[in-house]
Amino acid sequence: MATSLLRLSRHRRALLAISSVRLALSTQPHVPSPSPSPTPSSARRLPHFLSFLAAAAAAAAGGATVALCDSGLDHRVGGKDSADLVVRGERKFVPQEFIDELASFLGDNITLDYEERSFHGTPQNSFHKAVNLPDVVVFPSSQDEVQRIVMACNKHKVPIVPYGGATSIEGHTLAPHGGVCIDMTLMKKIKSLNVEDMDVVVEPGVGWIELNEYLKPYGLFFPLDPGPGATIGGMCATRCSGSLAVRYGTMRDNVINLRAVLPNGDVVKTGSRARKSAAGYDLARLIIGSEGTLGVITEVTLRLQKLPSHSVVAMCNFKTIKDAADVAIATMLSGIQVSRVELLDEVQIKAINMANGKNLPEVPTLMFEFIGTEAYALEQTLLVQKIATEHHGSDFVFVEEPDAKAELWKIRKEALWAGFAMKPDHEAMITDVCVPLSRLAECISTSKRLLDASPLTCLVIAHAGDGNFHTIILFDPSQEDQRKEAERLNHFMVHTALSMEGTCTGEHGVGTGKMKYLEKELGIESLRTMKRIKAALDPNNIMNPGKLIPPHVCI
Repeated sequence: MATSLLRLSRHRRALLAISSVRLALSTQPHVPSPSPSPTPSSARRLPHFLSFLAAAAAAAAGGATVALCDSGLDHRVGGKDSADLVVRGERKFVPQEFIDELASFLGDNITLDYEERSFHGTPQNSFHKAVNLPDVVVFPSSQDEVQRIVMACNKHKVPIVPYGGATSIEGHTLAPHGGVCIDMTLMKKIKSLNVEDMDVVVEPGVGWIELNEYLKPYGLFFPLDPGPGATIGGMCATRCSGSLAVRYGTMRDNVINLRAVLPNGDVVKTGSRARKSAAGYDLARLIIGSEGTLGVITEVTLRLQKLPSHSVVAMCNFKTIKDAADVAIATMLSGIQVSRVELLDEVQIKAINMANGKNLPEVPTLMFEFIGTEAYALEQTLLVQKIATEHHGSDFVFVEEPDAKAELWKIRKEALWAGFAMKPDHEAMITDVCVPLSRLAECISTSKRLLDASPLTCLVIAHAGDGNFHTIILFDPSQEDQRKEAERLNHFMVHTALSMEGTCTGEHGVGTGKMKYLEKELGIESLRTMKRIKAALDPNNIMNPGKLIPPHVCI
């Protein structure tokens, strides 16, 4: 009797599950296809519909929860085990009434021009591509306009892709589902500077280089230095860092609070201007690094630092890349407060010589920066020189004159472009692994042996003081064997870092390119938690869909 009741209960649950799916589908509004297809849409959806019903019935009969994943997507694309560099998505229909609604308050700050849409839908510094482009590009000039754009998108279920300085390299600004690209470059006001509190309130379109030019007369600066052209909003979205992170931390450490427009149009402010707070959930840290999947950032309050009174820049050569990495580790363990420790391998130095007409020794090289009083900076420099000598370092030089220092750091800042000069018709696949500092020398050495054996040109550059290193893998995109080789090298380095309790991305973010590694790094439970947060805040999945959370993750 008990067994019969259990079977009946399971049968009822299965019928209820099927009925609820039918009800959900029957109540969906009809959205006309933008271009008629010879195959009726109902027939195209039938296999998905039947498989969903079967899954629902089976799950209910077994007493399990129905798993909800990203519908209509090939779960191999961008997800676990993906090897596809072209990001695919199901294009959403954008009705004319929606376009008219945006135009009613944006005026000239909206465009349907194909070239503009193509420019915004094609990353400027990335090999990632998408099959679709944004349907419309908008240029809001205020938080109010952003809010109205987001509310309209949510009402019509149109995807949103926030767009900043276009310097990201993991496909963050692709529009695989079409929709609206929100270009934030008109929102570039510096709203208030509080010199005594050492903080500044800015709009997201402000560039970090322009901000530091503004702050310089006040003896202050913002200490994060990613690629030239990066804007504060995008830096928050990707939780970026740069060469100064070894001393000042990453973006999450330098944002006091922010404002963002959530998917339903609510504007949330994450905190006050107090330097610390224990009040409630840390919403700022939730949004920082969310890559536009939870909301659109409209205002950021940043922590500032005093410009150092004196600095010294040093450079030293090594026979092997392991020796160079060992010196970086030993320097950090010594307690010396360096502000930068950058490592360049011999291939990178060769590229710099070719691009800039230099004659630097083509061997692994470390670059340091020390700040403080003149006496203190010099003392730290000499201590590091001693450490370098103990690890087979040679040609240790240091400079204190402003022009000489700028010239040395220019070498580092232009490393990527120097690499492209070696192979001007090639694209770059750039790795971004980060490992615990004690494993850095091993990780770089292991990776370097594979890179040197590859037929591709590979350059290594590292923020060696915090265990983060990049490999610039140059490949001809028209040659499939070269693309596969670049992907093989990338996979190897990521999995090597993960085996050392490291991460697939230290500062570039996930986007579409790193999604396939997240389950191994974080575990499926963490990814399901992320997806639940995303679903709670963005039930219509309009905020940068297809990014950050792998499509195979179900809740």
